[in-house]
Amino acid sequence: MIEKRIIADVNNERLDSYISKSNLDLSRSMVQKLIKENRVFVNGKNEKESYKIKVNDNITIQIEEPKSSKLEAQDIPLDIIYEDNDIIVINKPKGMVVHPGNGNPDNTLVNAVLAHCKGSLSGIGGEIRPGIVHRIDKDTSGLIIVAKNDKSHINLSEQIKNHEVTKIYTALVKGNISEDEATIDMPIGRDKKDRKKMSVTRDGKEAVSHIKVVKRYGNYTLIRVKIDTGRTHQIRVHMAKIGHPVVGDEVYSSGKNEFGVKGQMLHSTILKFKHPISGKEIMLEAPLPQYFEDVLSKLDENE
Repeated sequence: MIEKRIIADVNNERLDSYISKSNLDLSRSMVQKLIKENRVFVNGKNEKESYKIKVNDNITIQIEEPKSSKLEAQDIPLDIIYEDNDIIVINKPKGMVVHPGNGNPDNTLVNAVLAHCKGSLSGIGGEIRPGIVHRIDKDTSGLIIVAKNDKSHINLSEQIKNHEVTKIYTALVKGNISEDEATIDMPIGRDKKDRKKMSVTRDGKEAVSHIKVVKRYGNYTLIRVKIDTGRTHQIRVHMAKIGHPVVGDEVYSSGKNEFGVKGQMLHSTILKFKHPISGKEIMLEAPLPQYFEDVLSKLDENE
């Protein structure tokens, strides 16, 4: 059994809701289960899931210790942007799933990293997600950080929770965005009609995306997007909501495009963070994938 501790920084939020938003990768239903099993303590006492927390409440959550990974290490080529004894940052290709799940038992980024790192990864993510601090979608390419030890994992998770990690994406979207810069501040939650999708919803979690136009191509716009929050499908949902879906996105738009691209044209381009052990500031950039460059070249030719 391992213990996670949180010092509450808000008043009057339900205990189960607050913990589920605290970057421990625990769903609200899982938190409620832990509370019913008396594995959640507030200031040393078990409280109900409806307990309203107070600033400086000391919350302790007891979680089953993750089992050692039984995943198969697979020799899959990796585009490594940065690596040391504590972390590895990879330029993930489009089409690669980050970790095993339903329908994707192997050939994931985790399988590849396990082989490269000889199985030495943080165990905090559990049996199927060793080392995974944050995720990007299967068809989103670009930078992702993997932690090699628990100390690095905990520190990076805290940086992400405190909005101290800068994440900037490049996207090609449909339509002509008239503003040079804009901020989208719309909460995102599970779509009530289709549970496989996310949507802008009144009772969703805070989601903030800052858009900057790089170049306009008439019917398309190339943008950079800095996200303050890392909600599932955040950029894709936000861009679709304002009428400029990401080109190729088959979930939040028709996906039809003149380039024959399948899957969203979205690339995690820049990551800036503090090294979890040394504290040194690191800024990394991943070049656009070739298919993305080819599409932009065609658009340039048509101008």
